[in-house]
Amino acid sequence: MGESAPMYALYEEGGKFLTGRVLSEAESSAQIELDSGKRVKVKSNQILMKFDQAQPADFMRAGQAVAQGMEVDMAWEFAPEEEFGFADLARDYFSKDATPSQQLGALLCLFEAPHYFRRAGKGRFRKASAEVIQQALVAIEKKKQLQLQISEWAQQLSNGLCPAQVQAQLYKILFKPDKNAPEYKAVVEAARESQTAPLVLLQKAGAIRSAYDFHWQRFLFEHFPKGTAFPDLKAPAISTDLPLANVKAYSIDDSQTTEIDDALSVAGLETNCVTVGIHIAAPALALQPGDAIDVCGRARLSTVYMPGHKITMLPDSVVQTYTLQEGRPCPALSLYVSFDAQSFAVLHTETRLERVPIAANMRHDQLDTVVTERWLSQVSDGSQDRPEVAMPHRELAFLFRLAKHLKAAREEVRGKPETFNRPDYNFRLENVSPAGPDGHETVTISTRQRGAPLDLIVAEAMILANSTWGQWLASFGVPAIYRSQASLAPGIKVRMGTKALPHAGIGVPSYAWSTSPLRRYTDLVNQWQLIACVRHGATAALAAAFKPKDADLFGIITAFESAYSAYNTHQASMERFWTLQYVRQHAMTELEATVIKSFPGEPPLARADHLPLVFSVSGAPALERGSRVRVRLGDMDLIALDIHVQFAESLSHLQDTSVGDEEEEMAIGPLTIAVNLDDAEDSASGGVVSTT
Repeated sequence: MGESAPMYALYEEGGKFLTGRVLSEAESSAQIELDSGKRVKVKSNQILMKFDQAQPADFMRAGQAVAQGMEVDMAWEFAPEEEFGFADLARDYFSKDATPSQQLGALLCLFEAPHYFRRAGKGRFRKASAEVIQQALVAIEKKKQLQLQISEWAQQLSNGLCPAQVQAQLYKILFKPDKNAPEYKAVVEAARESQTAPLVLLQKAGAIRSAYDFHWQRFLFEHFPKGTAFPDLKAPAISTDLPLANVKAYSIDDSQTTEIDDALSVAGLETNCVTVGIHIAAPALALQPGDAIDVCGRARLSTVYMPGHKITMLPDSVVQTYTLQEGRPCPALSLYVSFDAQSFAVLHTETRLERVPIAANMRHDQLDTVVTERWLSQVSDGSQDRPEVAMPHRELAFLFRLAKHLKAAREEVRGKPETFNRPDYNFRLENVSPAGPDGHETVTISTRQRGAPLDLIVAEAMILANSTWGQWLASFGVPAIYRSQASLAPGIKVRMGTKALPHAGIGVPSYAWSTSPLRRYTDLVNQWQLIACVRHGATAALAAAFKPKDADLFGIITAFESAYSAYNTHQASMERFWTLQYVRQHAMTELEATVIKSFPGEPPLARADHLPLVFSVSGAPALERGSRVRVRLGDMDLIALDIHVQFAESLSHLQDTSVGDEEEEMAIGPLTIAVNLDDAEDSASGGVVSTT
């Protein structure tokens, strides 16, 4: 007898239909050879049908043609109510002698119409109800219309127009996209079709109104998604009956400062024991953990600063209730430190809750040219008093001598002097609207060398208070939020925690931020703890708002570190934006700069000598750290905060490029090199100063 004709099989695997020649069959499986020559073992229950057509590919094409000619509605009508097989439907739809191609066509038709037929097993189906089909058809039509809408939006974007729906979701699309959203899909489709990066595409379509708006809206989207407005809150009055202090206190801040947290007083200059009062606004006397205002403060955690604008931690009405406003006695938490008039040795410290008369709010940016080291070194006999300087010369002169002594003592503990040897930069924007800048204002950048007398006086006073109070809290066993640094060794960073540990970078045995309760939430928390110590002494740990090992305190630290880092990063970005605007507004083409980092085989990193601007220098030869160069300025991208800088020539001498005690962090285009968190930032010299 001759050989029997080869048999072929159709089987399903992973939702796909495959065909091949049957080589052998067992009771529960078959050996099948695919067109590719690969041999597979297929379970018998996976085989849907067998056929003897020599070309399986032709058989599949024939079945697909049959399926395309079938009417799904009619197939649904022919299908029985109970479960059925595809061959059953083929016999009902075509004839009782339905061919293998017609059976295959019925299988493909059923498989490709899941809204009409749901699968009930291998080759088995059950038809859906009329109601389910209607719902499915509506959904399919809706999906079709949505895809048409996506394609229409994509076409508009490719043509340089931004649909309103995409505009409304712009920052969500860019920074936190829902990849199933039609607006996002439209941008992706347009970017793919036009072979353009999404950000560039949206810029060309006018979705990004300005570079400034891009950075501002991005920051709001990420950190203030509900906006920056406060709910309608009324600051509670401080009901505690506080004694009136027998001092005259003076605050020293920038002109734009509205949150006046601290003031200073001096008493006993005619004796051998001089008492310095450090007076801190006391909102914690009225606010309570968990109340409505506290919830707002805890949500923001800090005031956000940037050139020409700020987002306050607390509503302005609340700030103005507790700020140390001149001309009135203000509730305050006061630290009095008594010093030997000659040696500056600390004789006594005392912390009080009281009302402090604020004689004047002094503005150091208006007085730095008057209150100089030379003026302060003059003999204090009253003739040096100046009407524009509210605080008497004698008191300021003592505070300046004390500040220099405190600084030297800290440097001795540190083991080396502090080297804040570069200037601070002040940004001033002209004609800023109450809503904030729009990015087109004229910007002025001026410099102020660190260590100016008024800066030093305030900085050392705040360090003294934060260190003294940190140790005082620890002596009562009251937990607080501390900043510490184990050593000055490279890589040892400042950390936040609840233990009073040394801060090597400042040179103090402990450091608890406590002097800015209107601007920083950590300081408000520490003020609650300090008030408990004033009122309850040895039992303060039991009465304090936050108890030892309080999990809530650790949660505040974690949230604060995250928010504070983000706010400083935004401030650095905005300062870089306005620096680039300054370069553009002054049509600057060249700068002198100093190399601060040199990388083998890579462009060196340089800092402009007279601007807060760091950049990489293209085309430079091998340069040592400290080399001074002249560079040519090229194209800038205010979205990426980048500027192309080309090497022009080397300048002969080297410059001291010591970063000093700051970890400088500045944005370079899309990169971020660092962010400065200066622990002495209670002074005006604690970083770049942004003014309107």
